[in-house]
Amino acid sequence: MVHPHPFSSQPMGIAAIRNGDVTAFEAAFRTYYRRLCAVVYAFVDSAETAEEIVQDLFLKIWRQRESLQITESLQAYLYQAARNASLNHLKHRRIESRWSERLRAEDPPVAPGADDELAEGELSRAIAAGIAALPERCRLVFTMSRHQGLSYAEIANTLGISVKTVEAQMGRALRSLRERLDPAN
Repeated sequence: MVHPHPFSSQPMGIAAIRNGDVTAFEAAFRTYYRRLCAVVYAFVDSAETAEEIVQDLFLKIWRQRESLQITESLQAYLYQAARNASLNHLKHRRIESRWSERLRAEDPPVAPGADDELAEGELSRAIAAGIAALPERCRLVFTMSRHQGLSYAEIANTLGISVKTVEAQMGRALRSLRERLDPAN
């Protein structure tokens, strides 16, 4: 008897992953991982970065499996997601490059004093603690916006929520961080 490929019936594979079926997820990973790495490599020109992006993609899928909104085949979804992740990576790299150029163009920085370094370290720890204390959805939206450089529309699309919800979550995160970091508190 010939056994069908685990994703020959796409909705069933997606449903299995959505229901937390580790075997179905592992089968998808084994089936598409190398192919997706090759696609991403064509964008980023780094095997290590390509593997990291694809691993992050699968991790995101597993973490958000219950809310996956896949209307096409799993294969089509994965390739589109890999392409989008590659483009986001390139966009982030361009932004970093512009900042580096801008910093090099400025006067050489003055070496910070010990007090400045101590204050900066305390502030960094306070910010990290404030982000960690945010509710999960709020923290996820904030991190996607501020750390991954995604637009509100991209965050809304990725999480399957409205742009207004993203805006509300960002407002909540920023208010919470301001209150937490306000020296008057």
